[in-house]
Amino acid sequence: MIRERWTVLFLRGEASAVRQYSLPLRAVRPVLVGVGIVAAALLTAAAFLFYDSGARVRAGLLARENSLLEQELEDLRGKVGDFETQMADLAEQDLQARLLAGRAGIDPDVFKMGVGGPGLAHPGEGELWSLDPAASEMAYAVRYDLGALERQASLLEKSFDETEAVMEERLDRLEAMPSIYPIGGPLSTLSSGFSASRFHPLHQVYRPHRGIDISAVYGTPIIASGPGVVTFAGTMKGYGRMVEIDHGFGVISRYAHASKLLVYRGKRVQRKELIALVGSSGSSEAPHLHFEIHENGQAVDPLKYMLPSTAPRLRR
Repeated sequence: MIRERWTVLFLRGEASAVRQYSLPLRAVRPVLVGVGIVAAALLTAAAFLFYDSGARVRAGLLARENSLLEQELEDLRGKVGDFETQMADLAEQDLQARLLAGRAGIDPDVFKMGVGGPGLAHPGEGELWSLDPAASEMAYAVRYDLGALERQASLLEKSFDETEAVMEERLDRLEAMPSIYPIGGPLSTLSSGFSASRFHPLHQVYRPHRGIDISAVYGTPIIASGPGVVTFAGTMKGYGRMVEIDHGFGVISRYAHASKLLVYRGKRVQRKELIALVGSSGSSEAPHLHFEIHENGQAVDPLKYMLPSTAPRLRR
């Protein structure tokens, strides 16, 4: 029986001798298997080296990226510090505005945390903790500070809005209030002040004097001390001919003992607008203006409303 054999020829070049190797068939298979195993081992080693070098490159890139992220977090923390300084300045401005508006300042403990919860209770609640605890703590600190600043900003915004509303109301009140003397000039004198008990020259008894008296020449112009709506223009017992103006906010002014009224009920008047002429009507013994201001139905001293620069001469 002829045994089958495999012959392998090796050629180095056209002029070189041909080498041949002959193997029996039963030896070829083990050789092929061995060659396959060696080839597989070589391929596995090459793949491992390739993967390992790629992993090292990726690890280096991740380390570089992590370093950059940490640097960015540090920069953010610096900016947060700047924001905290600016927020403190705004808080001081808010305090001054609130004091001007007659409001108490925000409680320091309330302002420190702002309005609302602080978010995560600790850095371990985030997914980053399992990957990089140090970066997680840093990110948490920045996030926490930013959250506090955001709540403080919201609190200040609300405070500014409320204070602005109060200031606008106060400004409207100031613009509406009677603030100038109804009579001025060299021939007018402040002859009698507000008093809880004054001797009445006509009735010869002590009784409250709920306003001030300004002596002036008969027919001297009387002007509105502030803007408002005329609610009374006529004759009233004791007051004689009188004008009453409602300035809003519970404040009214009265101008009594006039000789002539120049406005009517329901008329809207402006500050310094002519409303009457000085006279001596009602319970009066000489030409003068009796001027009253009432707050919520109670007579108050008009002098606390008057601008000093508009005052008439004082009687000596």
